[in-house]
Amino acid sequence: MKEYLVEFIGTFFLVLTVGMVSIDPGAGALAPLAIGTALAVMVYAGGYISGGHYNPAVTVSVWLRGKTGPRQAVQYVVAQAVAGVVAALIVSYLKGSPVLTPAEPEVLPALLAEFLFTFALCYVVLNVATAKQTEGNSYFGFAIGFTVLVGAYAVGSVSGGAFNPAVALGITVMGLSRAANIWIFLVAELLGGALAAGVFRSVNPSAADA
Repeated sequence: MKEYLVEFIGTFFLVLTVGMVSIDPGAGALAPLAIGTALAVMVYAGGYISGGHYNPAVTVSVWLRGKTGPRQAVQYVVAQAVAGVVAALIVSYLKGSPVLTPAEPEVLPALLAEFLFTFALCYVVLNVATAKQTEGNSYFGFAIGFTVLVGAYAVGSVSGGAFNPAVALGITVMGLSRAANIWIFLVAELLGGALAAGVFRSVNPSAADA
């Protein structure tokens, strides 16, 4: 159970940070820095136990890459989703249950933005945290966290910058995004994770077999 607890804790603090820095009074222009750093430190904290996915799209990517089995992947996703909901409820409590105006992204630009940067995130994870050639490196956490930071600054205004179905679920529960729009995140992010696994195995077959 320790792997699932670690996945819950890491995802929880990631989604908690997203909500606390995004809902007024938030962190303004520094919000992506806080979110990327939260992910990085949680990856460092729990990566050696669970792999530090904290993201169903990453879990799908790692599964398709061959580093975890389908049963564990499903259990990781459940832990991550529950963590996202619990974090969202705590954010709402800490913020005083504010009435929020959900974002209304344009569908096609949001799909593309979420797809591209989820692909980038999963591609980075596979290369810095699962490849034999980079085994034992000390930079994996910040490489992963900074990918989210870059994505949030680059396309946050287009899609909201979730790059993570657990985050998408969390911001939906918080009221930052409409429930009717969650499919945008789920479709784009899961496809991005799947493509990252395929590209990783294609460009680095020796690492894919390790």
